[in-house]
Amino acid sequence: MATLGIHKDFLLEFARLEKPVQKRVHEVFDKFQEHRHAGLHLEKLEKARDPRIRTIRINSFMRGVVLAPESGDSFLLLKVMPHDDAIAWAVKHRATVNSATRGIELRNDVALERATAGVRQLASTETERLFAHVADKDLIRLGVDAELLPLIRHLSDEAHLDALHKILPEQQYDVLAGLAAGLEPEDVWREVVQVQLEQAAASASQQAGLLLDGDQSASPGSRDDLSLAMARSQGRIALVTGPDELMEILAKPFDAWRVFLHPSQRRVAYRSSYNGPARVLGGPGTGKTVVALHRALHLARRLPADAPEESILLTTFTRDLAADLQHSLELLIPDAATRAKIRVVNVDALANQLVREDRGAPLKVVTSQKEITSRWARIARRLGIDFTDVFLDQEWRHVVLAQDLRTPEAYLKASRSGRGTALGPLKRAQVWRAIEAFARELRDAGEWTFPQVCGEAVRLLEEHGGERPYRHVVIDEAQDLHPCQWRLLRALVPSGPDDLFIAGDTHQRIYGNKVSLRSLGIPVTGRSTRLRVNYRTTKEILTWSTELLTGEAVDDMDGGADSLNGYRSTLRGARPETDGAKSKAEEITGLVARIEEWIKAEVRPCEIGVAVRFVQLGKDIAQALEQAGMPASVLGMSSATGDGVRIGTMHRMKGLEFRCMAIAGVNDGLVPLRSAVTAEEVDAQQHKEDLLSELSLLFVACTRAREALRVSWHGSPSQFLEAVRAG
Repeated sequence: MATLGIHKDFLLEFARLEKPVQKRVHEVFDKFQEHRHAGLHLEKLEKARDPRIRTIRINSFMRGVVLAPESGDSFLLLKVMPHDDAIAWAVKHRATVNSATRGIELRNDVALERATAGVRQLASTETERLFAHVADKDLIRLGVDAELLPLIRHLSDEAHLDALHKILPEQQYDVLAGLAAGLEPEDVWREVVQVQLEQAAASASQQAGLLLDGDQSASPGSRDDLSLAMARSQGRIALVTGPDELMEILAKPFDAWRVFLHPSQRRVAYRSSYNGPARVLGGPGTGKTVVALHRALHLARRLPADAPEESILLTTFTRDLAADLQHSLELLIPDAATRAKIRVVNVDALANQLVREDRGAPLKVVTSQKEITSRWARIARRLGIDFTDVFLDQEWRHVVLAQDLRTPEAYLKASRSGRGTALGPLKRAQVWRAIEAFARELRDAGEWTFPQVCGEAVRLLEEHGGERPYRHVVIDEAQDLHPCQWRLLRALVPSGPDDLFIAGDTHQRIYGNKVSLRSLGIPVTGRSTRLRVNYRTTKEILTWSTELLTGEAVDDMDGGADSLNGYRSTLRGARPETDGAKSKAEEITGLVARIEEWIKAEVRPCEIGVAVRFVQLGKDIAQALEQAGMPASVLGMSSATGDGVRIGTMHRMKGLEFRCMAIAGVNDGLVPLRSAVTAEEVDAQQHKEDLLSELSLLFVACTRAREALRVSWHGSPSQFLEAVRAG
């Protein structure tokens, strides 16, 4: 059977080709099985570094570049480019098999030869060497070619390595980037090499008669060599065995790219089984959500044939994020029968359903934080106690509800770790009186808050004999869930292998909810994996955004500390722009001009995002864009179409990504938003936590960008920008 491999990078390039060219590509390769046996009209090139790299005519202006052995039924689609560019690319490149991972690598031999000479000359006066601490034998064991060691040994800093990113073999660059980021050789082996070897073994086991114990130094020439090498490279190559699969990928190339898994991600998502709750951590863009989606698919495929629909719960924090998960799940799992085994719903909506069905009537849920704090203020005045509305609300949420405290005696003995204001017995008694009054007012009015709804849902599950409605629960954006929500998730599935799969990043916590998974009966020790490679955001944007968090201590939800050490990007681009204006009108004018430039550079309006701290500024920006003749859509408004520039609050940007991203109104007093930060004199510890939540919110907004980031303000800039502006 003929096999066509499509390189991951080609999918993004294909998405940007003109529609007529895309159509011709599909026509040329539609019947590749038949064409392959007829030679596929592949043309050899004179003076090519690799005679197996050929070109094929797409139309009079465009050519495809294909890796094809002299014999066999497997080949790899690499590029579709203008005629002269395709020829120039093809004659300079060579395909080899990595000595460690045994996957396909592409190298620009001409550029590497020039770079070796150039780096030697540039580094002749340098005394520092980037990889002086790594032995040659370790580099070779990790798959770095011996012929590249002279080049590698002359690199003096990461800037030199970055300059080689596009010409070094991809897997070897991954190894070197990990070492440069401070990882030890054994860490790089586990994260880069071992995961690909495991994937290769899994792929080989699915191909009858194909073995992995051949010559490691063999180049991809024979049918078995090339098909196996492509199978070993499934973090970078999609394998297609027929026209239907080809049509499915090329119809939505960017969507296909979004659900692609790197081998390190695939190892986590498709591990046969975890002996209990498992967790994947990682910074923005590391693919945690994609891993969660693939894990849900893996679990669905393993269900017995008689398993009922919706046996698996795929859940997250908000309704908007759940909608995004549902859309991505439809892209990943076209088969409706398999998809029906997975239910996608956010935690609060599920809790509401469970309680509503039990009571036979809708619940009146209070969602306005302003209304909640106003009620606390009235109670404090009525009881004559000297506590602010914000303090009482946070004590209720972060101590009483978080620990499920139901009596004054329990509250008196409870730990208040993380709460800055010490409370003696008398003060605690006063707080408890306020909490009882608050709960009574809600009860008398027939009203609920969502944490209370979650608590009631847990009680109902326990009351019904501990019945568990799901076999598996997969959780995305886990860092923002409240302990009440975690208790519900724990109650939804019986304890055992593969019960809970958790994906999250505490650096992106924007709602201030802290938990200890262990204390909630969710032990993940020994079953946690950290993803360190960002596949969405350029290194320049990532570095700039990460500098915002420098020096901030962040927990890992399990009693330890989380860190972005070793977190890195595989992409390169321009440094983020910053722009200060004297007035809001001037800032908006500058922003509109920049968006117009992006659109003129062939960025589609819907590929541009604008994040703001409050929605009114977003509406003003949308109006200005419309007046300038550019479509705009404000997220969360009924009139939003999604076809124009997408504008939303920083909270609404959670989980989204854009080619170009603008953060507007990053002013002193707005970021951090004064009303969102507890006064230091009220509670110093909560003041610090609130500032970190606001900082994380800005970090989340900035890391939505893939290629370009612009941050602007009017008047005085936010205090958060001091570190990055100084740099």
